[in-house]
This record gives sequence, C-alpha cells and structure tokens, in this order.
Amino acid sequence: MSGIRTNAAAELLGVSPNTLRSWERRFSYPKPRRTQGGHRQYDLAELESLRRALLETHNISSAIELARQRGEGPSTPSRLLDAWDHFDELVADRVLEESLAVRSIERSVEEVLLPALELASDRESREAEREFAFRWATGWLYASRRVAPPATRSQGVLLFDSSPRLDLESLHVQALELGMRRAGFKTLLLAFDLPPERVVRAIRALDPTAFVFCGGEATLEVVGRLVYTVRQVGSAAPVFEYREAMPVTGDHGIPSLGGAPIEAVERLKGYVDSGRIEQAMVAPEAGDEAAARPARRVAVANARRAG
Repeated sequence: MSGIRTNAAAELLGVSPNTLRSWERRFSYPKPRRTQGGHRQYDLAELESLRRALLETHNISSAIELARQRGEGPSTPSRLLDAWDHFDELVADRVLEESLAVRSIERSVEEVLLPALELASDRESREAEREFAFRWATGWLYASRRVAPPATRSQGVLLFDSSPRLDLESLHVQALELGMRRAGFKTLLLAFDLPPERVVRAIRALDPTAFVFCGGEATLEVVGRLVYTVRQVGSAAPVFEYREAMPVTGDHGIPSLGGAPIEAVERLKGYVDSGRIEQAMVAPEAGDEAAARPARRVAVANARRAG
C-alpha cells in the first residue's frame, strides 16, 4: 500500500497537520495506518478521493461522506478539471479512459468533458490552465474523430462553424461533429466565414441532407449569403441551428437541434428517419438584396409527428 506522512498528506489537502488529525478523530477518515515506529501513513488514493470531494462540496463532512461512497470514484468533471489545473496530461487521459470503461464516448463527452470545460472557462486568473484544458480537449476530440467508424448513412451534414478558435463554443462544435460522425452521418465542418462562392464545391461533393449553423458568433449578413449560396446551388436541404447560433432572437423560422450533442444527433436522426420532412423551396432573388434577407426567407424543414 502506498502511503505518505502526515505533513505531506496535509499539504496535499491544503490544510494543517492538526486539522488533518482532527478529521481522523471526528470522522475516522482519512484513516491512516501506523508504521512500526508509530508514525501515521495515509493512503494516497484515499487522500486523492477526499481532495476531489472537497473541491466539489467545499464542506468536510459532505466531502468525507462522498469520498467514502465512491472511494477513488468514477470519472467526474471535477477530477478532469483538477488534472488540467496540475497541467497533467497523463491524469487527464486516465480520467477519460476510466469514463470510457463505464460510459459511451458520447456520454463521456457530454457528462465529463464538456462540463469540465465549462468549469475551466468560468474562472478568473486561470488563463494558463484554461488554455491547457482547451488544447488538451481539442486534441482528444480530434483523436476520437480520427478513429470514428466510417459513415453508415447516405445522408450528409454540413456544419458551419462561427466560433472563435480555441474557444469553449468551438469545443462544443467539435463535440457535435464527433457525435454526428459516430451516428453514421457523412459530416463536414467548415468555417462560417469562408466566402460563400468557395463553399459551392463542398456542397456539391457532400450533397448534404442538412445544414447546421453552430458556434454562436454568426452575423446576420453572412447567414444570408450562405443560405443564398446554398439555394443557388440547387439544394433544398433544411437548415438548422445548434446552441442558439443564429444572430437573431425570436421567431426566425430555423429549427433548433438543441444544446447538447446527444440531443442534436437524436433530433437530426428524427428529422431524417421520419420520412416526413417537408421542404419549402424559396427561389433565390437577384442581387445582394436577397442575401441580406437571411433567416426569414430560408427554406426550412419541419418534421411533423403523426397525429
């Protein structure tokens, strides 16, 4: 059994040795073993479990109860955040590997990775830790996409990403792309600000069943120009938004796929598999005026449930 002495254990938990000994007296936790010389030796795994529980609860009695319930515990957003805070790639890798042992990739992304990124993005004076977290997550998502199985569906999905690079929203978009690929869709992710005329070759190659605006930084003008380009190419595929990516509020006529990858994939599969998608084609008008009328003139798809 690995063990560390009282002073080192207290430093690991961020408390004084006296406080650590008082917890042992009050709660019998953490429970050290004694060496032949009578010195306390704390189990490192037990200390790690308590430290993570303290980060989550900020209360010693609640933390001890939580640590006892789960021991080393399942992978959690707090454990992943702690690995990032220590700039420890190996521990971060291990946290998600442990999650994959009990969760699917989709659930690991949605229940561990994305919540940890939300935690990392909301803190002041942690710019280095946040950048490390975002870069690590970008690499992990990229590696997961590279080993995703080939497309099993004939339908293609073209994602237009308006998020800044190395940004929380860009990681949500990457997670959506991974989910779409793993659901069997032929998936292509392109930057939102590409000149529309340069997107035409991609549209013709993929022949998308759906277009999705995502990333949260779209502009009304570019939305209009992209939609206009899509219709000029002759595509009647429906247009969706993800995580409120549209730059206008209210009734803009573009259906949402929701705010989480699993939800978005299931909604899109519902649209595609229902066989009840109705497409209202809008003929493109001449001139730039048509491009300035984006969302309200988009040809959209509405899946109607059987009554």
